[in-house]
Amino acid sequence: MSKANKKKIINDPVHGFIRINHSICFDLMEHPYFQRLRRISQLGLTFLVYPGATHTRFHHAIGAMHLMSTAIDVIRQKGHEITHKESEAVSIAILLHDIGHGPYSHTLEKDIVTNWDHETLSLLYMEKLNKEFNGKLSLAIEIFKNEYHKKFLHQLVSSQLDMDRLDYLRRDSFFTGVSEGVIGSERIIKMLNVMDDQLVVEVKGIYSIEKFLIARRLMYWQVYLHKTVLAAEKMLETCLQRAKDLIKQNIKLEASDALLWFLKNENNSNSDEVLQRFSLLDDSDVMASIKSWTKHSDKILSHLAAGLMNRRLFRVYLQKEAFEASEIDDVKNRVMQYFNLSENDLKYFVFSESIVNTTYSDMNEKINILRRGELTDIAEASDMLSPAALSHDVIKYYICYPKEIEKTLI
Repeated sequence: MSKANKKKIINDPVHGFIRINHSICFDLMEHPYFQRLRRISQLGLTFLVYPGATHTRFHHAIGAMHLMSTAIDVIRQKGHEITHKESEAVSIAILLHDIGHGPYSHTLEKDIVTNWDHETLSLLYMEKLNKEFNGKLSLAIEIFKNEYHKKFLHQLVSSQLDMDRLDYLRRDSFFTGVSEGVIGSERIIKMLNVMDDQLVVEVKGIYSIEKFLIARRLMYWQVYLHKTVLAAEKMLETCLQRAKDLIKQNIKLEASDALLWFLKNENNSNSDEVLQRFSLLDDSDVMASIKSWTKHSDKILSHLAAGLMNRRLFRVYLQKEAFEASEIDDVKNRVMQYFNLSENDLKYFVFSESIVNTTYSDMNEKINILRRGELTDIAEASDMLSPAALSHDVIKYYICYPKEIEKTLI
């Protein structure tokens, strides 16, 4: 196939028509590693709360690549050199930035491959692909690892104002229908510039950045950390943990070959074997296995599996203060009595943890506003958002348990 034929146009519901500017990006998209992202949900189990949230990591990666192309054009127009080779490399880096995500994205991040997070797996896949493509991804990997001398290119891939965030906020808002997440990504990109090798935002874009930060905070509480989503995620994690525990007891389980290997091999250390097996694993493996577990003889596993399949989810209570030990003990006692459980089995039914939402961290690379040739941190430049409100960690505590016991609560 000729190089020209690879420059396809994709019709995206969020950004409209997306052009593939580099033929190698088309080749990477056609690779089985990338095609797997069609079967990895972007928002895990969020569709149980927002039925439209069925979009995938495939959608998101292509959208982020499109925004990267737009950003490159804007920065070039403002007199900064980005060579064709650099443009290609940074497009590859953003296209592959999520290729290491596993089933249901963040939900099972530490439950399948226990030794590495998705960023590490993405890098390992990029290095593996680099061998297949005879070193054509070397510069992309350098940018991804922030080892390239033009640091602003890495910031376009990974920072507090990168193409990843600009796509997922708008995309997740679109598919969930949560309008608070709508951001002016096009205007933000038009306001981007480079100064002292740093990605900066021209002062005219300050209000768009303020809206971006507010939208991010609201999306976390309304979507990413929604209490019902938390309940579903805890049930899925616990369901897989119960499956692992049963396998250790030599109890037979039905599961796909791809998933069964990871359930049996928690401490996986051979990177080549892990990558090969992980590349065959997606959402369908997990959900098909859970569907079969609804009929398993183990009552704990079947209860959790049936709850997930039929959306009989646990209850979650959120509050600003940590729960008293007596409150947690009371819930545990009621659950233990209602389900006739041993104390050891409570770990599958009752959870008390905390969640944190940070809108903006001035400890990391800052979002700098360019005004009259000088740079000012957004936390200082904003006349609407206080620095304390932006960088303050909002912590909430929750307790999660089966709804069935509520009739025993006064």
